[in-house]
Amino acid sequence: MILRVMAIDMNKAQAAQGKDSVSKKAFACPAEVTLKVIGGRWKPVILYWLREGTQRFGELHRLIPGATQQMLTLQLRQLEADGLVHREVYKEVPPRVEYSLTDLGRTLSPVLDALCTWAVSFGGANTCSSSVNRNGNLITGQQNF
Repeated sequence: MILRVMAIDMNKAQAAQGKDSVSKKAFACPAEVTLKVIGGRWKPVILYWLREGTQRFGELHRLIPGATQQMLTLQLRQLEADGLVHREVYKEVPPRVEYSLTDLGRTLSPVLDALCTWAVSFGGANTCSSSVNRNGNLITGQQNF
């Protein structure tokens, strides 16, 4: 348990310093690169919700209730360090932080579409065309990915 906490703290420090960047590492297989960048319990889910537009941290946390605040912060920082997510901090009281996909992050849309389609065919999801809006209400219909 102690080793796990130390590893998480080290990953947070690396992500905060931008040391988690994939571009400086060599990989033997292209799938390794993809999994390094979007691998993680919540990264694909974060990217999925950010495809719908800019989200504040609290909105993302409501959309992804299984993620702890600490884990969501860590994975957002890693996605930011890899250039997939843009973090905008507004100097207001209380502070406001918004997250959005970068151009590079939007290039993962077909990958997320394929994962969603696979999940439906596998039986792990009912549909790819349902969503929850910012008020928590179910929206059905075609998604604009």
